[in-house]
Formats: sequence, C-alpha cells, structure tokens
Amino acid sequence: MGLAATLYTFDIDLADTDRGVYETLALRVARHPSETEEYLVTRVLAYCLEYTDGIAFSNGLADPDEPALVVRDLTGVLRAWIEIGAPEAARMHKASKAAPRVAVYTHKDAAKLAARWQGERIHRASELELYALDHALLEAFVARLQRRMAFAVSVTSGHLYITLGDAVIEGAVQRYAWQEAAS
Repeated sequence: MGLAATLYTFDIDLADTDRGVYETLALRVARHPSETEEYLVTRVLAYCLEYTDGIAFSNGLADPDEPALVVRDLTGVLRAWIEIGAPEAARMHKASKAAPRVAVYTHKDAAKLAARWQGERIHRASELELYALDHALLEAFVARLQRRMAFAVSVTSGHLYITLGDAVIEGAVQRYAWQEAAS
C-alpha cells in the first residue's frame, strides 16, 4: 500500500496589480508523498500568478501525463499547460503541441534547465515561457509552511510579496529568456 497524499488548506487574498486580478482563493491542495515542500509552494504560487477563469490543479504527480496546472475554457478545451520544476524537453514538446500556451515555473536553477533544453526538439520553443521564482522567497515560505494557512499574495512589477501574519516575505518572479541565455 502506497503512502497517502497530505492535504493543505490555503486561504489566499490575491492582489495582482500587474494583471488587474483581485480575488479571494480557498484552495485545498494535495501534496503527493514524493513532492517536496518547495515544489508544493511553487505550485501554489504559480496558481496565484496564473489565476484566471478555468485554472485548476491537475492530478499532477499522480498522473504523469498531466501538467501541474491547466487552464481550460468553458467548453473544456485546453488553453494553457503550466509545469512546475524542471521538466524534460520531450515533455515541453508534447505540451506545446497540446496547448496554445505553455509556461514553466521553476524552483530550480533556470540556467541549468535552459541549458538542458538547448538544442532539443521543442515544438514552438520560442513561445515557451520560463519563470524563475526567487530562492530566498521560497525558502522563507517553506520555513513557515503549515497544513492550514491564511496569507496574502501581492504582485507588483514582477515582484511578489507574501504576507503571513506579521511577516512579509518578498522576491522576484523573473521571466527567463531561456533561448538567448543558453545559446
């Protein structure tokens, strides 16, 4: 018998001034036994940064053919495929064929990921979006991670501010120009 997922409950006040998105989110997120806390936190922050109608967590690690996050329109058509971590180039090739928009949010070294992708066959590679989350921000969030949390996420000019009680942690969310950087 395998280990069960751990359920996290997050109540989030989202204020993304860059995109004009202001929402209150109540998320129940299952953490797969093989999923690190950094991956979980990156997945939740990517959900906030990508929040739009039709966004959902997929079965993720439990179903290796699905991305971490999906955005579907009202008819169920896939609009965005959003990965977390350091996916292989073959997976990005598949994603770019399946969805009109593909984004990756990494908690790993974006330069190393870009180097791995360089020269690989990726459909519409120039359109693939790679975002690197600030490591210090992730470490500070993971240090405060609890199974039930309420916090605020603010996004201004590509900078992320997370208010956890009296503490504010901050860091950049940087779009990584991976094709130019790795060549």
